[in-house]
Amino acid sequence: MKKPTTPTATITRCPTCGSAKIHRVRKTVTRTHAGHTYIAPDLAFWECPACGERVYDRDALRRIEAHSPAYQKARRAAAR
Repeated sequence: MKKPTTPTATITRCPTCGSAKIHRVRKTVTRTHAGHTYIAPDLAFWECPACGERVYDRDALRRIEAHSPAYQKARRAAAR
């Protein structure tokens, strides 16, 4: 497993439950949109083991968008 990248911000408390156990992880994220499953591999983000909350920074969100079928139309239009 690769070491997480340097985050743009440090989160010390979970924004949902207030736990101080939130930490930076690197995982493959699998999601479904409109019946289509997609995978964002090797994604670095903050995750709270107490409540399961995930906090994504700008880079992580861009990587999710790059793999999501929800943004295919916008990507095709931008490529023209």
